Amino acid sequence: MLEPPGLLPETIAACLQRAYGVEPVEIAFLPLGADVQSAVFRVAAAGGLAYFLKVRWGTFDEMSVALPGYLASQGMRQIIPPLQTRRGMLWAKMGGGRAVLYRWVEGHDGFAAAFSPAQWAELGAALRKLHEISLPPAMAARVSRETYAPQRRNALRRSMSRLGEAVDDPAARRLATFLEARSDEVAFLVERAEALTRELLARPRPPVLCHSDVHAANILVGPDGSLHIVDWDEPVYAPKERDLMFPGGAQGFLGYGPEEEEALFFRGYGGVRVDAVALAYYRYERIVADLSLFCEQLLFSTEGGTDRAQALGWAIANFAPGGTLERARAADQGSALAWRKPGQA
Repeated sequence: MLEPPGLLPETIAACLQRAYGVEPVEIAFLPLGADVQSAVFRVAAAGGLAYFLKVRWGTFDEMSVALPGYLASQGMRQIIPPLQTRRGMLWAKMGGGRAVLYRWVEGHDGFAAAFSPAQWAELGAALRKLHEISLPPAMAARVSRETYAPQRRNALRRSMSRLGEAVDDPAARRLATFLEARSDEVAFLVERAEALTRELLARPRPPVLCHSDVHAANILVGPDGSLHIVDWDEPVYAPKERDLMFPGGAQGFLGYGPEEEEALFFRGYGGVRVDAVALAYYRYERIVADLSLFCEQLLFSTEGGTDRAQALGWAIANFAPGGTLERARAADQGSALAWRKPGQA
């Protein structure tokens, strides 16, 4: 969210005092992220302490806070665990939403600067550990399972059929015109994702615990070079390619070409057979899901302020040379991504 959500500073301060015993001296909204259901703040507190506050409206899955807390307790140093409230909870009610508090970590994300080869390898090793971890049965039962549901594909179809109904707004008109000119490509995206879904359902792949959103903005680098994986809003048990689609997938990382990203990442992840069908599916489906959400956000609503320009830019960027669609097609065509050290699990 790029626009302040309208939460009064007094409301935030009262919640932090009541739930966490934190006495804020400054609360600063941070214009970060594409999720219009979430807002984040930097909280400076008495004694020189600083915190990262995330407030989420709409659907809230408690696993988004319970899981990173557990992973951090199991020695995954790349995870920043949520802080507990005075009552031992991992979130508190605030302004009609849920507030989650973390310690503040200085640094930058992958959109701001390139990772070093060592940091790419560390990211690979961290995701390998995540994919191999066994959760306690009660916790594992609460994590969503991949179903290859068609909701986003159907939503994008509906939006494409209603381009002529777009609101009278510059962002809406630009997106409608852009998508109309690329209607064949959008239809291909949806149809190819569905075809790959049928293949995956016919031959299920073993699921592992996945983060599901490992793009550049969700990897932070501290001043000391430490790596932190953030935003655990949608963990899921899915084929490992759910996470492996991001390295080399035009997901905002700087400094290297796609093949270089993959090579550096797999130095840490290790030898593995990557399923080209699953990889292509997740890259296509990611584009479909993003486009459907951007259509809903822009075409049929005038809300969002400066978030609208950002959403428009990201929607269009999928089709740019070297963008996500090109990388999905590369995976679909059986590129070098398809295998890593054949014969190794």
